[in-house]
Amino acid sequence: MTNKERFIEIYKSKITREGSDKLLAYLCSESCDFFTAPASTRYHGSYEGGLLEHSLNVYDCLCDILSRPRIKEMYGIQFSDESVAIVALLHDLCKTNFYKVSYRNAKNPEGKWESVPYFTIEDTLPYGHGEKSVYIASGYMKLTRDEAFAIRYHMGFSTNDDPGNVGRALEMFPLAFFLNCADSEAAYFMEGAPKN
Repeated sequence: MTNKERFIEIYKSKITREGSDKLLAYLCSESCDFFTAPASTRYHGSYEGGLLEHSLNVYDCLCDILSRPRIKEMYGIQFSDESVAIVALLHDLCKTNFYKVSYRNAKNPEGKWESVPYFTIEDTLPYGHGEKSVYIASGYMKLTRDEAFAIRYHMGFSTNDDPGNVGRALEMFPLAFFLNCADSEAAYFMEGAPKN
């Protein structure tokens, strides 16, 4: 099964709320590069399809974190399968139609200069990171407050936001905290920066 097939299978089986079908249709359309976009310009997932792979990795990490006995038994925290799929699979919607291929000169292994492709940013909707993902998803379907805050604050303290706001959001909305953990695990341990 390809990553795209797996994404669509999880999406269709877990996310059923009104409008979700229209969002999936957009993601699969020719006007959206979600399935081919990189996850970054030079860090984790900086290759074609990196965004899709990262989204699936975050989903797997979040499911694993939330399945731990102490999460449910000690903390009394539980979220629907739909909410878990929404926040994990859609947390980086802001990266669709965001990266473009450009070229620069670099020396090849033989020491000769050649034009090589690399990803650069072309932000046509400068609305921040997490908030842009919330904005895009909300244009198709209604998000719960937990989902919206999880997506908005999935970067945790690595955002340029007021640390007090971040801390309050992670404390008030545990799904945001756990999504931040899953996003970090996927980015730093499963994917990491490419080895040159």
